[in-house]
Amino acid sequence: MRTSHEPLVSMHGCSKRYGTVTALDGLDFELGAGLTAVLGRNGAGKSTLVGLMLGLLRPDAGEIRAFGRAPHALEVRQQRGVMLQTAGLPRPLTVRELVQLFSGYYPAPRPLEETLQRAGIADVANRRCSDLSGGQKRRVQFALAICGGPRLLVLDEPTVALDLEARHEVWKTIRDLVAEGTTVLLTTHHMEEAEALADRIVVLDRGRIVADGTQEAIKARFATRTIRCRTQLTPVQLGALPGVRNVAQAGMHVVLQTDAVEQTMRALLDRDTTATDLSIVDTELEDAFLALTRSNQDLQEVA
Repeated sequence: MRTSHEPLVSMHGCSKRYGTVTALDGLDFELGAGLTAVLGRNGAGKSTLVGLMLGLLRPDAGEIRAFGRAPHALEVRQQRGVMLQTAGLPRPLTVRELVQLFSGYYPAPRPLEETLQRAGIADVANRRCSDLSGGQKRRVQFALAICGGPRLLVLDEPTVALDLEARHEVWKTIRDLVAEGTTVLLTTHHMEEAEALADRIVVLDRGRIVADGTQEAIKARFATRTIRCRTQLTPVQLGALPGVRNVAQAGMHVVLQTDAVEQTMRALLDRDTTATDLSIVDTELEDAFLALTRSNQDLQEVA
């Protein structure tokens, strides 16, 4: 019998390869109460982690247990809800019909009207799925994930295609579910989303966990300040400035993490009098993420 302090999901020594590519490399991971956000660049192993956790993939090595069972077991599937990045909806069904159908797969589903309200789709409940906008379809997928009243909710990039207002409404529902005792695993590329929701953040890079903790703990690992600017200096030149620890690209800007912001700034302006859009900020989650997932190749690609 499982006790309350045991993790809902545990992965020990899990590896997964696709040909010559190692997607996960001996991963140890446990998922307990609260909301855990998994961050990583494209190809870091996030989708493989989710696939293994859901039993959609089998590991080449290692063991996965969910609720003390194999992740594909019926007893496990009846206790979890899933929202993947891509999932089609049956075009002829109305939203209400589809949510009601999915609710029937669970032993103790939420009341239908409650699900529609929480997902923000009560106003389109009688509309056919074929007539929905992209954002409305995404909300219907969210409704299908929560309709069973799951103990474990897996959300893979849940707010893609949602406008700002809809995104914040979904965030509120997620917070409410966590407060009610639902365990949530969230994958996202949006640092704002992770900062707004996560109790715990796990950073994946090349199939391995490179950071695992609260936002504050991860930021504290990089007790530096950040200079953002546009500059003509090369990555090598920037890396040689006094105090600079990391160099990365953020859109059109260069991001410099430095232990000595005043010295770095003076040297930067001495070497490039054309530098523009200068700003100095304390370490943010995005900065910590860039530092954790940087590589020598990334530094060479900074323009």
